[in-house]
Amino acid sequence: MTPEEIRARLHDWQAGDLPVHGGRTLAYVYDAGLADVDALAREAVAAFAGSNGLDPTAFPSLLAMENELVGFAADLVDAPETAAGTLTSGGTESCMLSVQAARDGRPDLAAAGTRASIVVPDTVHAAFHKAAHYFDMEVRVVATRADHRADPAAMAAACDDTTVLVVVSAPSYAHGVIDPVTEIAADAAARGIRCHVDACIGGWVLPFKARLGREVAPWTFAVEGVTSISMDLHKYGYAPKGASVLLHRTPALRRPQYFAHADWPGYTMLNATLQSTRSGGPVAGAWTTVKALGVDGYLELTRAALEATDRIIAGVGGIDGLTVIGEPESTLVAMVADDDLDVYTVADEMTERGWFTQPQMAYRGQPPSLHLSLCAATLGSVDEFLAALADSVVAARAAGPVAVDAGVVDLLQVLDPATLSEEEFDGLLAAGGLGGEGDGSGGPALPKRMAPVNALLDAAPPALREAVLVAFLDRLARPVRGAAAPTGAGE
Repeated sequence: MTPEEIRARLHDWQAGDLPVHGGRTLAYVYDAGLADVDALAREAVAAFAGSNGLDPTAFPSLLAMENELVGFAADLVDAPETAAGTLTSGGTESCMLSVQAARDGRPDLAAAGTRASIVVPDTVHAAFHKAAHYFDMEVRVVATRADHRADPAAMAAACDDTTVLVVVSAPSYAHGVIDPVTEIAADAAARGIRCHVDACIGGWVLPFKARLGREVAPWTFAVEGVTSISMDLHKYGYAPKGASVLLHRTPALRRPQYFAHADWPGYTMLNATLQSTRSGGPVAGAWTTVKALGVDGYLELTRAALEATDRIIAGVGGIDGLTVIGEPESTLVAMVADDDLDVYTVADEMTERGWFTQPQMAYRGQPPSLHLSLCAATLGSVDEFLAALADSVVAARAAGPVAVDAGVVDLLQVLDPATLSEEEFDGLLAAGGLGGEGDGSGGPALPKRMAPVNALLDAAPPALREAVLVAFLDRLARPVRGAAAPTGAGE
C-alpha cells in the first residue's frame, strides 16, 4: 500500500471508533480538552516510540523521566522519603504487580506449599481477580456495606495466616466512593499484612480535590498501614495511553516485584514490571503531559471535572426515573432507573444522540446502572448532556423495558459453560444478537443497539456471561489472511 492508501485506511477505520476528544465518550478515555498539551504529548510519544525501557543503561533518558514521574506522584500522595515506585503500562499491570509483590514477599508460604490469599471487597476492580488467576492465589471476596464501601470488620474476619494483601479503592469504579482505608489498613498492619490502595482512577484527582479545599476521606500514605498505591497517568493524569504509577512505601516492599534470570547463554534478563521490552513512547508522553500541566494545570482540570460532576449529579436529580447511586466522591457517577425504565435502552438512546455511556449489569440484588466517567472536557457541554439524557429517558420509557423470554431466563440459570460446545456457544451468541456475518474485518457483526444483548447477558449468571463474552471475543479476533501473499500469487 502507498502512504496515501495507508493514511486513508487508518482514517476510515478511526471514523468508526468512539471519539477520544470532546468529552462525549464517558468511559475508556479521559480528555483534558487541551489540544496543545495533547499535541505536545503525541510529539513526545512519536519521538521515543522506538526507545526501549528494558535496559536503563541503554536508554537513560527513560529512567530519568520515570524517576521524575514517580517523584511527582509520590509527592501527591504523602509518600515518605523511603518510597519507591515503578512506571507500568496501566492500572491492571500496577494492580497485578502489587499482588505479585505481596505473594513473593512471603516465601515461607511457597516453601510450605501453601497457597497465598488476598482479601478484597466485592467492588474491587477485576484486575485483582486477574492477578490471582495468573499467580495462582485465592481471592476472598467480602460483601460491601449498604453505602457500597468496604466493611472493615468483615475484611478483617476474612484474613488469616495465608493472607498477603488486602485491597481498598479510592474510589471504587462502580460507584465512585472511597473505602474506609484507615480502619482496614490499621488492621492489616497489626497482622503484618500489606494494604494496597487502588487509586488508578482517583490518584490524579483526589489530591487536587483536597488542595481545592474539598473534603476527602483519608487514603494516602499518610494513613498508617498503607503499603502501596496505584495511580494511572493515562486516566486523570490526562497522559497518552499506556502509563500508570505503582508506589511502594519502601524499596524492600517493591523488591519482590523484580524478576531476574541469568542462567542461560543470553543476556541477563532484568525486569521491573511484567513487560520486558517497554516502548519509551508512553513514558515520554506521560512525562511531557505532567510537565506541561504542572500542579496549577491539574488543579484547574480537577476543578473543571468536579464541577461537571456536581452539575450532572444535580441535573440527574431533576430527571424523573433516574437516581444517582450513593454519594460519589470523585468523578465517577452511576445511576439506576425506576422499574418502568430500562437503563440499557437509555444507553442506546444516548449513543444515538452522540454520547457514550457505560451500562453496568445487575449484581446480587443491586439493579443495573448507567456509569459515567466524567472529565475536564465534559464541563463545557454539561447542559447538552443533561438535555440528551432527559430526551433519552423519555424515548426509553416510550419504548418500554427490553423483555427476555422467561423460558430463556430459566435455561440460562442451568446451563454449565464448561460443558457447552462451540456450536452451542454460537447459538447463544446468535440468540443475543452477537452472531451473523461481519464487515469483512475477521469477526461477527456488532449490533447497532446493545439493549437486547445487555438484557440477555444480565439474565445470565456471571460464569455463563463470562464464557459467552469470551466466545464472542474469540470470534471477533480472527485473522484476515492474504495480505502477506506474494504479488501474482494464485494467478
